[in-house]
Amino acid sequence: MPTAPGGPRLLLRRLREIMAEPVGAQDRLDKIVILIAANMVAEVCSVYVMRGDGVLELFATEGLNREAVHLTTMRAGEGLVGQIAATAEPLALSDAQNHPAYSYKPETGEEIYHAFLGVPLLRAGNTLGVLVVQNRTYRVYTEEELEALQTTAMVLAEMLASGELQALAPLETGIALRRPLHQKGLALADGVGLGHVVLHEPRVVVKNLIAENVETELQRLEEAIAEVRTTIDELIERGDVAHHGEHREVLETFRMFAHDQGWLRRMREAVTSGLTAEAAVERVQSDNRARMMRQTDPYLRERLHDLDDLANRLLHRLVGRELVMERSGLPENAILVARSMGPAALLDYDRSRLRGLVLEEGGPTSHIAIVARALGIPAVGEVENVTSLAEQGDAIIVDGAAGEVQLRPSPEVEAAYAEKARLRARRQEQYLKLRDVPSVTKDGVEVTLQLNAGLLVDLPHLTETGAAGIGLFRTEIQFMIAERMPSAGEQQGLYNAVFAEASGLPVTFRTLDIGGDKILPYMQSVEEENPALGWRAIRIGLDRPGLLRAQIRALLKAAGGRPLKIMFPMVATCDEFVRARSLVEREKTHLSHHGYELPSDLKLGVMLEVPSLLFQLKEICALADFISVGSNDLMQFMFAIDRENRRVADRFDPLSVPMLRALRMVAEQAQAAGCLATVCGEIGGRPLEAMALIALGFHSLSMSPASLGPVKAMLLELEAKRVGDLIRQELERDGGDTLRPKLLRFAETHGIPV
Repeated sequence: MPTAPGGPRLLLRRLREIMAEPVGAQDRLDKIVILIAANMVAEVCSVYVMRGDGVLELFATEGLNREAVHLTTMRAGEGLVGQIAATAEPLALSDAQNHPAYSYKPETGEEIYHAFLGVPLLRAGNTLGVLVVQNRTYRVYTEEELEALQTTAMVLAEMLASGELQALAPLETGIALRRPLHQKGLALADGVGLGHVVLHEPRVVVKNLIAENVETELQRLEEAIAEVRTTIDELIERGDVAHHGEHREVLETFRMFAHDQGWLRRMREAVTSGLTAEAAVERVQSDNRARMMRQTDPYLRERLHDLDDLANRLLHRLVGRELVMERSGLPENAILVARSMGPAALLDYDRSRLRGLVLEEGGPTSHIAIVARALGIPAVGEVENVTSLAEQGDAIIVDGAAGEVQLRPSPEVEAAYAEKARLRARRQEQYLKLRDVPSVTKDGVEVTLQLNAGLLVDLPHLTETGAAGIGLFRTEIQFMIAERMPSAGEQQGLYNAVFAEASGLPVTFRTLDIGGDKILPYMQSVEEENPALGWRAIRIGLDRPGLLRAQIRALLKAAGGRPLKIMFPMVATCDEFVRARSLVEREKTHLSHHGYELPSDLKLGVMLEVPSLLFQLKEICALADFISVGSNDLMQFMFAIDRENRRVADRFDPLSVPMLRALRMVAEQAQAAGCLATVCGEIGGRPLEAMALIALGFHSLSMSPASLGPVKAMLLELEAKRVGDLIRQELERDGGDTLRPKLLRFAETHGIPV
């Protein structure tokens, strides 16, 4: 049976008229279902809305018993309507009552209807409800009718998104789109932030849904598709895709999707049904997102991001907006929400207004996490689908310690977190009182506490925390946030500023640690099967000595007349250190020959990150002035775990027996050789792990500014010898996995805050 004369275009025009009428939400919805039923030549049209508690509620009907409105409910997955909500797929049946999922609701009086057509109300892939038409006869609905109902469903979804129907839902639940959400991710940077969502790449909000002229809209769509295709082709052909932060294979995937005939056909059909070009793109992508969000295959789910990016490019073309977020005008208490972003992008924002960061991607050791910690911004990563679930301006809470995000929190949750933030502030005040207290354990062990840094904004933390210096200055961050390679003069300028800010406190500069996952935007990336094990850090420096020599020369010049400590990363053999040291000697000779003042004292060290160096400890301690344990990479290589892989990243414990035995060996060999041993990896900033490190013999730790207070509070209550005796006994035993439970019990018994 065909639809009424005029088809979906007439239906959309009449819908627009109803949407503009000054009537209440329920009256508007009642008029809409009457209109749809008439246009579809259906005896029943019903709208079910997903409430915040996950229950579908009948909000309006034409044809079923009106008394059932706001009375009939069902769970997602229950009955035909529940099945559509659960799968986000349309369902067309000529005899609904014989379907195995059919669920009879006696109060509706629907037992006399056989034919059934239902479609989900989707927005950004999220199911907000279900739209259904029914007929008494055993009939087959056409593709045209399905398309018409899906198009109508998009308009209804926008009505739901506007919040107009919120007043019709139970107060305790609300509707699904606005319901509070609790999401778990990975802790990136400590702290609690309360504020409002600012999308790093705001979605285009499609307001004009209904086309005035279908031919014009088709032409607009075709032109936008052609422009996006041309842009992608140009990016690939120019060969400078890295400058745009996009790898070639990603753009090749974009190009493939941009020519996908099925995707293009669905958008054209949506326009033909009466939608504007941008509404058609939004509708088709919402359908794609709904299907792919329910996939368990990680590869297929990753393709969702590719389709999202492409649809976003199309939408921006159609509305004439650039794919660039406006950084100005950031609201107070902004919580930045992004799929992913680099450190340079984060630094573009007004830090005084940022209260938190939420990412769909990015692990605890990613560059963005390092910068967030440096800026003191609470951050959570690996929060699935958050850029689609969050709306600009939504209330949001970021718990960087627990790795949790509360989106649109209830007043009770918001009050609880506000109290948590106040408690944290009071605790920070207590730590501040310890600033000038010497870092000495109860049994007289002096421990040097230093900071990890990489930006000038880190340096004021020296005064705030009372740190003894910078134990690790990551020089690569200057390179990572620049649009081009920093010149030798620019490097020297940064190092001069660091020395000035440090005001005589020692600074250990790590030479350029790039490669692996640290790809500079202006350098051609090298395809490697295992980047973490590939061409990176000192390996690049020795293979491209001009790069390393320029940095060493800048450091030597900046340090003229002052002490200087340089540390080489990713050293795997003594020979690599000897070769790096010889480059330093050459630069010293060159500068001396040209009359430059040399550092008053120069110490050269290595980062112990590669397990092979554990078996050359005696030799490397004799060659180097100091060694510093990079626990992140050392643990990654020891246990053969990719620290960015969520499936294995938390599989092994730094307080496990093998890790502690390796660390004990480092401390003992360094002490025997008179070589200073420090720890600058993440474990040095965790009170319990720091307790174990001090007990093993590490008396110099470097950490993030936020960690220094808790670690200092711990060591002031610590008797290092007693913990050392416990660890020694446990490490001599056969078997055993991790000492964490025993160390926690020890700390609790002896009143040590960890």
